[in-house]
Amino acid sequence: MTTFYELNLSHSIVRSISEMGFEEATPIQAQTIPIAIEGQDIIGQAQTGTGKTAAFGIPLLEKISIENAKLQGIVIAPTRELAIQVAEELNKIGHQKGVRSLPIYGGQQIDRQIRALKKKPHIVVGTPGRLMDHMRRKTIRLDEIKMAILDEADEMLNMGFIEDIETILADIPEERQTLLFSATMPKKIQALATKFMKNPELIKVQAKEITMPNIEQHYIEIPEKQKFDVLCRLLDMQLPELAIIFGRTKRRVDELTEALMKRGYSAEGIHGDLNQSKRDSVIRQFREGTIEILVATDVAARGLDVSGVTHVYNFDLPQDPESYVHRIGRTGRAGKQGLAISFVTPREIDHLRRIEEMSKKKMTRKQAPTLTEAIEGQQRLTIEKLLQVIEDQDIQKYKNTAVELLDNHDSVTLLSAALKMLTKEPDLTPVKLTGEAPLRVKRVKGNDNKRGDRRGGRRDGDRKRSGGGFRDRDRMKDGRKRSGSDKKKRK
Repeated sequence: MTTFYELNLSHSIVRSISEMGFEEATPIQAQTIPIAIEGQDIIGQAQTGTGKTAAFGIPLLEKISIENAKLQGIVIAPTRELAIQVAEELNKIGHQKGVRSLPIYGGQQIDRQIRALKKKPHIVVGTPGRLMDHMRRKTIRLDEIKMAILDEADEMLNMGFIEDIETILADIPEERQTLLFSATMPKKIQALATKFMKNPELIKVQAKEITMPNIEQHYIEIPEKQKFDVLCRLLDMQLPELAIIFGRTKRRVDELTEALMKRGYSAEGIHGDLNQSKRDSVIRQFREGTIEILVATDVAARGLDVSGVTHVYNFDLPQDPESYVHRIGRTGRAGKQGLAISFVTPREIDHLRRIEEMSKKKMTRKQAPTLTEAIEGQQRLTIEKLLQVIEDQDIQKYKNTAVELLDNHDSVTLLSAALKMLTKEPDLTPVKLTGEAPLRVKRVKGNDNKRGDRRGGRRDGDRKRSGGGFRDRDRMKDGRKRSGSDKKKRK
């Protein structure tokens, strides 16, 4: 492995990295940093969790002149969460050198951002829409930018930001250095690179380097209507310290959060329709452990960096196989073990196989726990807790009371009552979730994938998607194709 000392970095940068507890560079960092410092344009193909922020952040910070009070670096990111996270990491790495980075994103008061920009940060990390807003207001000037970085370019393509990115890059001096990072390389991203980059070097982290050995991956084949009860049984049996549950749509996240709270779980949800203060509050509570379960859409969780996530539950499979790696990468960090469990309806098995092909990892099939198994699991956990108390804690002052109780009741009855009182029995409060249509593998002929290129209005949050087959007017609720007689009845 390459250490940061071997990369010939400035003393201040190495000191900051050392203070953060890092010594060895990840593969994407070791390959990218030396070439980027030389001034070469780079296309980095890497997933979240590979250390790509430091891979582009360190060369960017090395090029900043703190004597120059002008804006010298810009990072364009798809979501506000990622913009905040990247800016925080750049501020940590650039701390000893004195480089200041500022996140700019939609949802935050623009007057507040204008005041922060007047303090002359060296680097701005922003979402495309809000960056363009500041460009129109002339509160951000890009005439002295030395390096421009596009982070998660494929996600920005998915969210319909490509035209905005082209507008921003066209306003930056041509002699700049450009770095582009993307998990996948669709043709539109390649075209963007051809148009705005100079002989870029491609650095690709191989799939074997992004597999996550610390994450156990399971799947449960289950009908849509049984998902929620099985989720509750798993939560009761596994008792995750911190868990993220992924839903495919905003509606799903709202309904899941409400249902979990009805059954007594400590849960909150995040998606693109929440205002910024609420999102910040929920993420802060999750980081602090005030809430144990975070329910999220893919886009809302993008860039979310919370240590200590023990379990990821894919209540719905992601639409894009690439998103699966982003999702499960929230757990199994810093050498700790993590568990990812995906719920798959019978019609989605082909989609699951596509995910396995892309991630180059077979998931282990598991049976859904029964109600009896969930109760037995809770009883085992209670017994373990009791035995731990006997081993670790001073129980002497309770012995006299125990003796008195034993004078009036037999030991088996007393212990049974104690176990019943301490065991969390399954909550069967009725809940109602709107069904989601199953995902189907699309067989695309040639380049005719027009449906995937349709984008809604641009925004710094979730893009609006149809809920799978619900918009197919010729399909009935059970997924069968309407017959001619069915269509007449509908009329």
